[in-house]
Amino acid sequence: MNPHWRSFLESAEAIFDADSAELLNFGDAAGELQAATQKTVVVPLTHLGLIEATGEDAKTFLHSQFTSDINHLPENQAQHAGWCTAKGRMQASFIAWRQDERYLLALSADLQEATQKRLQMFVLRSKVKLASLTDSVVMLGLSGPQAPEALADAALPCPTEAMAATSSNGATVIRLDQSRLLVAAPESAMAELWQKLTIKARPAGLPVWRWLDVQAAFPLVTLATKEEFVPQMADFEKIGGVSFHKGCYPGQEVVARTQYLGKVKRHLFRLTSQQALKAGDALHSPDNPDQSCGTVMTVAPSPAGGYEALAVVQSNFAGNVRLGSLEGPTVQAAAVNPS
Repeated sequence: MNPHWRSFLESAEAIFDADSAELLNFGDAAGELQAATQKTVVVPLTHLGLIEATGEDAKTFLHSQFTSDINHLPENQAQHAGWCTAKGRMQASFIAWRQDERYLLALSADLQEATQKRLQMFVLRSKVKLASLTDSVVMLGLSGPQAPEALADAALPCPTEAMAATSSNGATVIRLDQSRLLVAAPESAMAELWQKLTIKARPAGLPVWRWLDVQAAFPLVTLATKEEFVPQMADFEKIGGVSFHKGCYPGQEVVARTQYLGKVKRHLFRLTSQQALKAGDALHSPDNPDQSCGTVMTVAPSPAGGYEALAVVQSNFAGNVRLGSLEGPTVQAAAVNPS
């Protein structure tokens, strides 16, 4: 992350993990989690990276690579997008939006560099330039009942519809869902925005945002889950991340066949566990001893104690799930989108 931005956050009492550099909290991890359940919080989204695509062929190129319909992405809208392997497995997921003729792609920071390099391999003769904005543009997450007032304090607009995007004074605000918004702005402007937003929003660490991700069933692909899932396994098509009416893209045949043949046996579930778990952990069921029945995607401490997570789980065995092995601790699984 940008060293100037980290230094500013540390001056605001942010605490970072010494090994991973993850933003843990602002001095009261438990209090921040409790605040997120009813009050308004603002979280530096340092776990996300940002890629910019420019050039006269940028739209066509991204449309040919991603699962979503980039051709019809208007300037006042954002969309979820996935990038798959030839076998239909998601190697990255994005929140994509357009500013003028630029396309911005927010993704897991631990995938940003490798994803950008691999995308560049497919540019060939297309007039497309890919650049990292991870250090020059900062992203914040805002959630809670006073989020519109906090944005007003910072002279920023507040979109009202899910995945609507508005821009003002060099900053973009995207409404992710009913309660959450993403703010992206140049690093040089973020200190002033932070001071204004925190008049009504409490600063909080990344575990709080991950807990909110779990509540919102937001399936972010990270390095730990790269190439683990066909989009439908993570219910990605249910949040608008897959278009079944567009042309070819890597893995399109697999994704389409999976959809039309109805052969998806794994889906997105919320887990609750008293034991610590992490993204990429395997899940097992005594009812299916021959292979794992799922994989953990996103994990956060729970305000009620223990942990909550999103995981892709084989639906037939979701009623009897163990963590790590057949003899591991029991975790409770509830379908995000019950059929």
